[in-house]
Amino acid sequence: MEEKIHLFVIGTAGCGKSYFTKAFSEYLDLKRIDHAIVNLDPGADYLPYTPDVDVREWFTTADVMEKYRVGPNGAQIISADLVATKAGDIVDELDLYSADYIIIDTPGQMELFTFRTSSEIIINEFGRNSCVSVYLFDPVISQRASGFMSMVFLYSSSIFRLRIPQIPALGKSDLLPEHVTEKIIGWSRDPDKLYDDLIEENDLSGDLFHMMRDAGLIRPLIPVSSITGNGMDDVYEMVQEIFYAGEDLESLRY
Repeated sequence: MEEKIHLFVIGTAGCGKSYFTKAFSEYLDLKRIDHAIVNLDPGADYLPYTPDVDVREWFTTADVMEKYRVGPNGAQIISADLVATKAGDIVDELDLYSADYIIIDTPGQMELFTFRTSSEIIINEFGRNSCVSVYLFDPVISQRASGFMSMVFLYSSSIFRLRIPQIPALGKSDLLPEHVTEKIIGWSRDPDKLYDDLIEENDLSGDLFHMMRDAGLIRPLIPVSSITGNGMDDVYEMVQEIFYAGEDLESLRY
C-alpha cells in the first residue's frame, strides 16, 4: 500500500471513542492488517488499548496545569494547541511502523480537537488526502428526535471544520433496546420520518431542517458496538469505498 490511511475517531464526550478505537484495532488484527494507534488526548487517565504513539509521552494535562498555573479547563485548551506542535514528531514515530492504517483517538471533549487550529495542522501533516474520520453519535442523546438532530448539527460542524470524508456511526448501539436502535437508524435513512417526530416534539425550525436535509447532511448511520464488534466490518467497507472504490485491502496485499 503506497500511503497510510489515517482514521480519526471523533465525537462528543462519552460516545465511546476510545473503546471504538480498541474494537476497530482488534478487527484489523483479525483481518491481518498492519496498523498503529495514536492517542491525541493528553488528559486521558485510562485507555482500553495500548497506543503505539501517545501524546502523553511529551506532556499531560496535569503537566500543563502545573507549568502554566491554570485550572483543568484552561489546561485542556492549552493542551489542545500544544498537540499541534508535536504533529511532526508523531509522524516521525509513525514512520517506524509498517502500518497500513493509523487509528487516531481524539480528545474526549470534541471541541478540543475539531474546533481548534491544531486539527488542521495535524491533518495537513498526515496528508489530507489520506485522512478520513468516523463520527460517533451519542446513543443516549440520539434517542429523542431533537437530540438526534443536535448530533447532526455537531456532525455537520465537524465536516465543515475538518474537510475530510466522514463516516457517521451510532456509538454503543449495544446499550440500546433493538427498537430504539431501529428508530434512530430509521431517522438517519428517512428524514421525512425524522421531520414528523421533530414536529411532534415541537422543537424544530422547518427551514433549518430542510437546509440540512437538502445539503445531504442527514446520512444513514452505521450502528457500532465495541462489545460485540457489530458494525466494524461496515466501517471498514466504507473506508475501502472512500479510498479504493470498494476494493478490499487484503486483495491488494495478499
